[in-house]
Amino acid sequence: MAVASKRIPVPDLVPVKRALLSVSDKTGLVAFAAALASRGVALISTGGTRAALAEAGLEVTDISDVTGFPEIMDGRVKTLHPNVHGGLLAIRDDAEHRAAMETHGIEGIDLVCVNLYPFEETVAGGADYATGIENIDIGGPAMTRAAAKNHAYVTMVSDPADYDAVIAALEENDGQVPLSLRKQLAQKAFARTAAYDAAVSNWFAGEIGESAPAHRAIGGTLAEVMRYGENPHQQAAFYKTGEHRFGVATARQIQGKALSYNNINDTDAAFELVSEFDPVRTRAVAIIKHANPCGVAEGETLKAAYEKALACDPVSAFGGIVALNAPLDAEAAEEIVKIFTEVIIAPDASQEAIDIVARKKNLRLLLTGGLADPRAPGLAVKTVAGGLLVQGRDSGVVDDLDLKVVTKRAPSAQELADLKFAFRVAKHVKSNAIVYVKDGTTVGVGAGQMSRVDSARIAARKAEDAAEAAGAATPLTRGSVVASDAFFPFADGLMAAVEAGATAVIQPGGSMRDDEVIKAADEAGLAMVFTGMRHFRH
Repeated sequence: MAVASKRIPVPDLVPVKRALLSVSDKTGLVAFAAALASRGVALISTGGTRAALAEAGLEVTDISDVTGFPEIMDGRVKTLHPNVHGGLLAIRDDAEHRAAMETHGIEGIDLVCVNLYPFEETVAGGADYATGIENIDIGGPAMTRAAAKNHAYVTMVSDPADYDAVIAALEENDGQVPLSLRKQLAQKAFARTAAYDAAVSNWFAGEIGESAPAHRAIGGTLAEVMRYGENPHQQAAFYKTGEHRFGVATARQIQGKALSYNNINDTDAAFELVSEFDPVRTRAVAIIKHANPCGVAEGETLKAAYEKALACDPVSAFGGIVALNAPLDAEAAEEIVKIFTEVIIAPDASQEAIDIVARKKNLRLLLTGGLADPRAPGLAVKTVAGGLLVQGRDSGVVDDLDLKVVTKRAPSAQELADLKFAFRVAKHVKSNAIVYVKDGTTVGVGAGQMSRVDSARIAARKAEDAAEAAGAATPLTRGSVVASDAFFPFADGLMAAVEAGATAVIQPGGSMRDDEVIKAADEAGLAMVFTGMRHFRH
């Protein structure tokens, strides 16, 4: 049942005379508290926060002196008390509320500065179940929500980044905070507790093996407001979820223009793809355009891998994203900057490479700190009208699969290596996906077509264009292998690959016409293996 409002007018300016500070992140705390104290604001605090303020020489009242009750149960219970929440929730201009405050000796609290236990960081660091539970904050969110709800009279500060704005408002308004700022801070506080609860509930679901909980919350922290989204008429922003996965969200941008919505989407696709390649085994480079690879290659060096990847489709690579599975070195950097590139993303870079990239002032260089683990579980979320589609991340890795040879001819060792390479790439190509590979290099990529046979033909045509650009007599699909992200429903797609010159095929299998497709492969002298795993990517 909804509670009716008493329609009491909300004041514009509200003085801050008494503040409660209880923070986990103590960044800027002492300076903020000192600025409040200098304006005559009485400080109340808890535990470690109180100790930090007292050590700085500030006069601070312990929360136990307000509640008349000591902190108990290892600090689990300290602020959950009427003297605290009454002081936060009281409507100061309501006669009944004022009477209740006087009757029970409750003093108003005009400002609350709370940030929460570092739950997200704790579980991202691999904490065990008991540690995760202990880092679920209870009193902090309760105070945050109470103060934010009563923003008509209380200033709720949940982010150290807002300390300066609050102090500036107090200075400009003779110790008072305007309603406009109180509203902004309240919205931010509710968003913070929502994201926090989302992190807790999703972690909890994972811990108990619940893949489809009755309620699913997705939360994030604003990382960047963008000029626009996919198109100029769309608003956009980038939020970080707190998942500890190396990639765009963890990257340091060394130089270049701000990333756009499309840059982030494409760069994520590029880095997820290149992370499939173990840097201990090989150097790999992926070049991405519109979230699809236009060239992927392995090599003994990053430079060699880049040159091979570029040769796959040099036209599409112009203005693309380049991802590397090892630290960018000077030799590779010199090659990459020869053509217009939007973003380079790598685990790290040498100073010499950074200096080379710096010659192109608009080229973004992102260093992630590591590679994404292709086997790690996680959530993938898409919006639909009125809802969310949530699934587990595609963490299937071809090296872990039991490959089954289904044709009379088995692939050679080189064909098998290329087949695995091709299937790694196909996992990251929009469906329907066809990928031709030869000698550890993509030589044709067909993406996002309505029919698989069209993808096979488009990929072959791209290979012909690349051969012409390189002055080669025949396209590199001659003698290549081919990967399909899903089964061939008919033999026509397979025969298109044969026409392109493929000698071996890797596909999931599982079609009602598998026997027909296998027969066609045998008649063409192909080697074909089934993976048993599909990699649709819509």
